[in-house]
Amino acid sequence: MHVAVVGCAHGELETIYETLALIEEQENVKADLLLCCGDFQATRNLDDLKCTAQPERHRQIGSFYKYYSGEKEAPVLTIFIGGNHEASNFLQELPFGGWVAPKIYYLGYAGVVTYKGIRIGGVSGIFKENDYFRGHFESSPYNPSTLRSVYHYRQQDLFRLHQLGKQVDIIMSHDWPTEVYYFGNTAELIETKPHFDHQIRDNVLGSPPLHELMKKVKPKYWFSAHLHCKFAAIIPHDDEDRSETKFLGLDKCLPGRPFLQILDIEVGDCSDNCTELQYDLEWLTIVYSTKHLMTVEKAAARMPKVGDPNRAGLAFTAPWATSLAAPHEKFIKEIVSYIVNQIK
Repeated sequence: MHVAVVGCAHGELETIYETLALIEEQENVKADLLLCCGDFQATRNLDDLKCTAQPERHRQIGSFYKYYSGEKEAPVLTIFIGGNHEASNFLQELPFGGWVAPKIYYLGYAGVVTYKGIRIGGVSGIFKENDYFRGHFESSPYNPSTLRSVYHYRQQDLFRLHQLGKQVDIIMSHDWPTEVYYFGNTAELIETKPHFDHQIRDNVLGSPPLHELMKKVKPKYWFSAHLHCKFAAIIPHDDEDRSETKFLGLDKCLPGRPFLQILDIEVGDCSDNCTELQYDLEWLTIVYSTKHLMTVEKAAARMPKVGDPNRAGLAFTAPWATSLAAPHEKFIKEIVSYIVNQIK
């Protein structure tokens, strides 16, 4: 299956789809799935635009509203995670993920879905140590502080991903896991981004929690964005199978920048309905089994460690042979979308 991966979209959804059409025309390669690694900017209207953490002079409505309103339809199934420049008010309405427009699916704070037998997981936002152990306490209307803290992922999000036991094919994150830069062309990365040099030497570039997640889940592929450059690496894992994770970080959507790559990924075993996006039953079971640990309070709420009595109630069992289709026809437009030339 041809899987197109995009770094930071920055609201340029129409440009991305046009790029895929150009690749199909010139190279005869048609993308079967599009994955976006954050800064998607699902901005429906000017109210959403005010909820993005950007200086006002940099705020652009983008082109997502055309797909939300029905003016246009996504030409390929699109799955995305959030970054640090999002219409946070809209995405907070879907903490567990869901359709934001026909054929465009958001993975939520953290989530796992299955498409054509490929398990795709992701976590939205970026790491900020001061907020990591808090709950998702933010709500609209945001103040200058919560406008930024709302896109910081929390330990409770990654805790759920740590419980995954079955093989995960793809994980998406906005920021990079730490240490991945040691397993690719580090010299070229520093040449491209000289200011990364001291952070790489000190091993502080990226997210330590994502590094721990990679070593635990060991996905076949890990895609990221955020640092606005392209970087590939193969990270070996210390296990009997000598498994490895192929990491790819991509740039932002701008002319002449390496923001998109198409990979040929082997399709897994799937049922007769595998042409539709499907909810992942292991993930749904984990979400249900950990609901008592989740919080929306600002106070710290650390997740239980192995051996902690609070883990006694966790029982991750489910009839995984059953599939749950997630048809995009269930999408319902709820508010008025942007109108060109409307008064701000």
